[in-house]
Amino acid sequence: MTEHQHWPDGQQSAVVITIDFNDIHGILTQTPAVAGRDKTLSVWRYGTLRGVDRLLALLDKHQIRASWCLPAIVAAENAEVFGRIVAAGHEIAVSGDRHQNFDLLTLEQQIASVRAGCQQLEDACGIRPVGFRTPAGQWKPGLAAALAAEGIRWSSSWRGDDLPYFHPGTRLVELPMHYELEDEPYFAFNLSPAVPPGQSRIASYRETLGNMQQDFAGFHRFGLCTVMRLHPEIIGTAGRIGMLDQLLTFMRGHQQVWFASAQEVAEWWQTQPDNCAEHPANVFARCSQEGQS
Repeated sequence: MTEHQHWPDGQQSAVVITIDFNDIHGILTQTPAVAGRDKTLSVWRYGTLRGVDRLLALLDKHQIRASWCLPAIVAAENAEVFGRIVAAGHEIAVSGDRHQNFDLLTLEQQIASVRAGCQQLEDACGIRPVGFRTPAGQWKPGLAAALAAEGIRWSSSWRGDDLPYFHPGTRLVELPMHYELEDEPYFAFNLSPAVPPGQSRIASYRETLGNMQQDFAGFHRFGLCTVMRLHPEIIGTAGRIGMLDQLLTFMRGHQQVWFASAQEVAEWWQTQPDNCAEHPANVFARCSQEGQS
């Protein structure tokens, strides 16, 4: 099987647009010092105020169904905005009930967060999420099996490949991310407190667009899965939304590109065989088991 035969209907590559919608909760986890600083928090509230609707309009223009990843608290606190995302037909994926650093949680607490988040999002929109993204930190060994037991079909939390793969011992599909296909490493910025530390950020829009175009061209050439990770408060500004428009137009200009939600890609990937024995995820699982024995 060649790489290009991974995709349905003769498509050469796949593109999945994922959007992390955390409102102020992501930055509160990352930098707790911003709590109570409304001027600073307004940088992240901007995504809810303006960025979400700009993304919805652009995705509608390009006829793309995205996968929105959020903790349930964001849907509860921003019910009208959340309702517009659901009404537009996009997939809703869970990042727990609240935005938390999973490094600080036990396995049982991680499972409880996912279970509560799924139930709250189902109550809010009538559809139970089948996708998961870790809000922050690393998950504990055993969470993949627990996610599958909760009805989660896909995760987009890990890296380590440019095609989907299965978490060993399960058929939970991982849609791996790449930093170069995210907006945050290029553009996330706040003056005080410093985000990022050192503040060597806000890249050239032209150079960033060129980077992402070249990355997509490579993924398409080799028949891979382009997973983009975007944030309404970052890519949804008046200038950057135009950059994203140019990028999506560039992608649409290529033949045999399958634009799909994460759920659609995961469902298709269930038709693929298990990982090869030497896949990094399998090697990691074996090394972890050896270390515990």
